Formats: sequence, C-alpha cells, structure tokens
Amino acid sequence: MNAADLNAALMALIEKKAELHTLTYDDARYDDVEESLHDLEDDFNDDFGPDLEAALEKVHLDLKSDTDVLLPTAYLPATDKPQKEDGVWIDSEKYPGRVRLVLRANPPRFILTTSKGQEHELWKA
Repeated sequence: MNAADLNAALMALIEKKAELHTLTYDDARYDDVEESLHDLEDDFNDDFGPDLEAALEKVHLDLKSDTDVLLPTAYLPATDKPQKEDGVWIDSEKYPGRVRLVLRANPPRFILTTSKGQEHELWKA
C-alpha cells in the first residue's frame, strides 16, 4: 500500500465529509455532494479496504477487542478537525470502558481515544 496515495484519498474523503457536514438537507447541493462522498467511499474501500481491514484486525487483536471490524470508511472523522466523538466505539480489555478508534490523515493512522481523552497511535501507514 502506498502511504502517499492512501493519504491523498483519505484527505479527499475527509474534505468531502466536512463539506457535506456544513450543508442542510434542503441545500440544492446536498444530494450531489452526498453522492460524490459515497463514490469516494466506494473507491477508497475498493483501493485500500483489504490492507486497512488487515491492519484493523491486528489492532483489534492487540486491544483484545471482540468488537466487529467495520469497513475502513466507518472510522473516518466527521469533519476535518478531529473531535473526541469521531470514530467507532469499541470494547477493549486493555482499556477500561469503551474507547473510540478513528482513521486520521497526515500521516494515515489509526488513533485510539480513551474515555479520559488520551490518544494512542495504534497503526501508521
């Protein structure tokens, strides 16, 4: 997997999600932006999904998590500015409570955020 290509695709996705996040449902551009986002997500999962899913399997194994691994696009932040609510809730025997796992860019990496707001980088391209 080419980290530069992954990062470029990831940035395009995050920017499109951020654009959609700023629109209301009654905005004339909403449907077009949403369709464009879905196309980008499909391409991203086709191009990088197998490698990222393998990385996620290793992360879940290391975290001793029995939470299902989802498509990589499920782990994307909602906007271009990371928030503590981003990512997917997972259970982990290594960390108390539920934690969040998010796929961030620059560089592409999976970050785990604990309930106390601590961040841990678990994988980097």
